Amino acid sequence: MDRVILHQRRPTDQVGAIAVPATREDHPVETRRTPLHAEHEALGAQFTDFAGWKMPLRYDSELAEHHAVRTSAGLFDLTHMGEIVLSGPEAGRALDHALVGNASAIAVGRARYTMITQPDGGVIDDLIVYRTGEQEYLVVANASNAAVVFDALVERADGFDTSVVDKSVDYALLAVQGPASTAIVAGLTTTDLATVKYYASYPTEVAGRPALLARTGYTGEDGFELFLDPSDAPAVWQALLEAGREHDLKPAGLGCRDTLRLEAGMPLYGNELSAERTPYHANLGRVVKLDKPEGFVGRDALAAVAEKGVEAKLVGLKTASRRAPRHGYPVLDASGAVIGEVTSGALSPTLGYSVAMAYVTPENAEPGTELAVDIRGRQEPVEVVALPFYKRNS
Repeated sequence: MDRVILHQRRPTDQVGAIAVPATREDHPVETRRTPLHAEHEALGAQFTDFAGWKMPLRYDSELAEHHAVRTSAGLFDLTHMGEIVLSGPEAGRALDHALVGNASAIAVGRARYTMITQPDGGVIDDLIVYRTGEQEYLVVANASNAAVVFDALVERADGFDTSVVDKSVDYALLAVQGPASTAIVAGLTTTDLATVKYYASYPTEVAGRPALLARTGYTGEDGFELFLDPSDAPAVWQALLEAGREHDLKPAGLGCRDTLRLEAGMPLYGNELSAERTPYHANLGRVVKLDKPEGFVGRDALAAVAEKGVEAKLVGLKTASRRAPRHGYPVLDASGAVIGEVTSGALSPTLGYSVAMAYVTPENAEPGTELAVDIRGRQEPVEVVALPFYKRNS
């Protein structure tokens, strides 16, 4: 069952909210399993607890899965993500008020990357918003923040003629990512994938099962995300594995997903994004629409940051060795003074050397700047480079 909150204008035009009590019990405290758990076990997956879910970390090796996504294709189970649906005559206006972006301007069948921030401009979560109808939007939140985002949307939709529904339990989410993803998915759907643009979504069938097919992803490669009924997920998973045999598709876990997104310079909440940083700190000011006529939560604080500038800026770091800077390691300037901190770092399987993202002071953020990272007491030279580290050939 879904959690449903309705907000509507009263017949007298006075702004008010009608709250419908939750119609499903809260999720139990114990770790949840996706509808594909048995499939993962059969493939020999190693599991990890993540955001209240037991998720596959790897099947074969993270390195093999990473290379598969870069050279052929990988298949991911992303059912742990949160799905929230807003519908009604003022769903777009409610999202315009709640988010930093202009959701009402999204065309039906298209999607947009955006964020939800606190009143002080700190990031609550980064999101993808799909417009699935004239009066309907699907908001996809990170697993660890799904409940917080739902509560914030409920609060911010107060006074708008819209419903806010937590649909997370009604979706399984699979992703096929990599150069061979189009060839793999094309054989399982009647939709002409050549017509599916980046950040677009289409209701269709995949392997004979109803699906919302979106050309989105978090790996830096072309690919598709499939929103399915949980009961259909195992059949579609098996069909994708079978269709991918001739393309060297591999099932892929959360481990390689992290190195893939790092190479692509994509931020991760809890690392590059947090309540202590604004979108401008993460070089994502482009998603903030300060000129929205009705404003939005956090608008004034973000306008002040845009005018004043930030005290720390997200940059890419490249090492000359395979020693990887890790989250939390101090970044040092030429004099040895601490001027920042690593947010994510790893040996890049694609590039063959270590890379990291870090927050540093603006005067040390220019590409080509020579810095160092304190790696367990030893100063490792690093160079500031432009993000992303890796960009696929279009």
